[in-house]
Amino acid sequence: MARTTPAARSVVFADGVRTPFGKARPDGLHAETRADDLVVACLRELLRRNPSLPPERVEEVAIAAATQSGDQGLVLGRSAALLAGLPVTTPGYAVDRWCAGAMTAVTTTAASIAVGALDVALAGGVEHMGHHPLGQGLDPNPRFLTERIVSPDALDMGRTAEALHDRFPALTKRRADEYAAASQRKFARAVADGKVGADLVPVAVASSEKGWGLATADELARPGTTVEALADLRTPFRPHGRVTAGNASPLTDGATACLVAEEGTAAELGLQARMRLVGFAYAGVEPEVMGLGPIPSTEKALARAGLTIDDIGLFELNEAFAVQVLSFLDHFGIADDDERVNPYGGAIAIGHPLAASGVRLMTQLARQFAEHPEVRYGLTAMCVGLGQGGTVIWENPHHAAYEPTTASAGEAR
Repeated sequence: MARTTPAARSVVFADGVRTPFGKARPDGLHAETRADDLVVACLRELLRRNPSLPPERVEEVAIAAATQSGDQGLVLGRSAALLAGLPVTTPGYAVDRWCAGAMTAVTTTAASIAVGALDVALAGGVEHMGHHPLGQGLDPNPRFLTERIVSPDALDMGRTAEALHDRFPALTKRRADEYAAASQRKFARAVADGKVGADLVPVAVASSEKGWGLATADELARPGTTVEALADLRTPFRPHGRVTAGNASPLTDGATACLVAEEGTAAELGLQARMRLVGFAYAGVEPEVMGLGPIPSTEKALARAGLTIDDIGLFELNEAFAVQVLSFLDHFGIADDDERVNPYGGAIAIGHPLAASGVRLMTQLARQFAEHPEVRYGLTAMCVGLGQGGTVIWENPHHAAYEPTTASAGEAR
């Protein structure tokens, strides 16, 4: 007798938090704080903010890191769950898709929820780039180069950004600098308006020189940045290049985490449905131009959802490099200064702790949905080292056309 496949269950994003993001330097905010402790702070904060969620109802913890060693190793999801005080019966695992690690942690746990394997999960990511510099400990297979599978530039993210400038002459340094300065302005405005601090988890930090302190704000932004100030910055990836420290995301320490659940279970537990997952997709591109990755992943996600780019009312795009975002905008015919794009600024100002950033995008989009009930759909997207892109499409529960799924988990199965 043939078995029927049950319909996928609805998955919602119930809450998201992050630590303040710090400079990945010996004098940075989190220089003497362990990476796993940053994750634990996020998990504990999610449980504190959602007291109606019994800890034993959390059925999975997925935490991403691009470098899974030292204080970012030891099956990070499981070890962080134990350190956060979740029951010993709560399983967990680690995820690695470089920059899209936290995004993948969310979509993987969401997929498990959609097929009925679990009802509630915590997902997120961490990158302590001060403890684990990008590429530390990597041993790329020599066949990559000897068999010309990729060029040497493919393993240097800055050079892949320069390659986008080469491939698309319309993506000038001036445009990149203008976009970067705008990101700084938008972030400064969002901070002043109280749209950033509400999602930050205060973190106790130690300093051998200053003693103990409490991190309550990001430290990477450069408010007041002007295009003129960016114009003369050196181009470290190529002489007379176009990528600078001013139009790229800085090296960052930080962590993120979010709570995802089956929609009926969320209602049963009194959790807020801040976004509903519509669909997601990942795609591969030439590693030498990894910044193009979000273009095919977005096209794939839109096609699967039966939507077009015109249906998207808010975009949260990871600003690994300004030129990478500009390539996405040009492809889809979106203006550089479109108000739908990164309303709170992006990683150029906030920072990009690699595997953590995907949930930061989601948390900001959820807050923007509440501010814009007229917007039905939004998306989060990012490029990924070694030539990938990831896109997640979300629906706004505040929109008039939103129809909640109220069946409990037991009834849905």
